[in-house]
Amino acid sequence: QVQLVESGGGLVQPGGSLRLSCTASGSSGSISAMGWYRQFPGNERELVAQIFDGGHTNYADSVKGRFTISEDNAKNTVDLQIHSLKPEDTAVYYCNAWQIGVGDSWGQGTQVTVSS
Repeated sequence: QVQLVESGGGLVQPGGSLRLSCTASGSSGSISAMGWYRQFPGNERELVAQIFDGGHTNYADSVKGRFTISEDNAKNTVDLQIHSLKPEDTAVYYCNAWQIGVGDSWGQGTQVTVSS
């Protein structure tokens, strides 16, 4: 499995911006897709954005136009740029990697709180 470490969460005011970063280490050469999920209290994790090997991206409808996922293969990082944050974006955000023959790997999560 690959090890994932997130950074960049915190407290931000409504309408603000935030950039989350995830660094992969270990057996990262076989990653087919990376993504960001979020989890609200009492709920299961839900997909926010994915980026596939080759650059294709996929977004949840609720974040389209506000969230942008990008990757830097040389640095083994995947970032999530978030604009126009809303209080309902408050959640724990998790980095995810999917590898053929291995499945999912998860980071420890980073808290994003949107509040005035």
